[in-house]
Amino acid sequence: MMRNLEGLPPYRRIAAQIIARIKSGELQPGDRVPSVNEIIESEGVSRATAARVPGVLRDEGYAVATPGVGTIVSAPKALIAGADRLGRLRAGGDGLDNDTVEFLGADLEPATREVADALGLDEGTQVVKRQRRYLDTLGVKTVSTTWIEGGIAQRAPELLRPEPLPKMTFGAIEDATGRRASKQRDTIAIREVPADIAEHLGASAGERTLVVANLYWDQHGEPTEYALDYHGPGRELTREYDRD
Repeated sequence: MMRNLEGLPPYRRIAAQIIARIKSGELQPGDRVPSVNEIIESEGVSRATAARVPGVLRDEGYAVATPGVGTIVSAPKALIAGADRLGRLRAGGDGLDNDTVEFLGADLEPATREVADALGLDEGTQVVKRQRRYLDTLGVKTVSTTWIEGGIAQRAPELLRPEPLPKMTFGAIEDATGRRASKQRDTIAIREVPADIAEHLGASAGERTLVVANLYWDQHGEPTEYALDYHGPGRELTREYDRD
């Protein structure tokens, strides 16, 4: 079922509808996607609007232009997991995979049982909570929440500012404390979307979606950071590894 398309520009709404047909299997790799003229006729939009739709499909990796045939379906572009941003950052990138990041908040709060257990703290201990969401041309990809031991913020006060960090949280912690994120564990599960996440994810509270929990340890084996990434409904997840 299509959700939250009303607020999208018409060309993005149409692209999202076509992508839904691809994901459902109605359109298969190699099939031709609706042409500009077909979009004009079926959607009642201008040529300028219809002409933007194939570009969105190509940019998102769902289609390719084929000379003499038109735009055809290709394999869909999958998500890059939040945990993989660390590797991309250390490789010299910015870790964003061309996403747009929107900060939702940065503050201190009492640790829940889940967060406390992950970070080796007592429940209720003050922790830094940083929350942001990642968007692409189709909308929200991920709502990501990170928790860090509150005492670290005394040495890295930038963690409490809702704005991008030049080296992300990993770099801020390392620069302030010397604790380098040296090990991580990713736990992938299907969870129900809580109400406070749903409003930012473009999903319904209680809807089940893909969630990745990331736990990081420093070079001494002590936990430094815990994160939960709620991925948008219908999104896919991919991992990249160096095999050398």
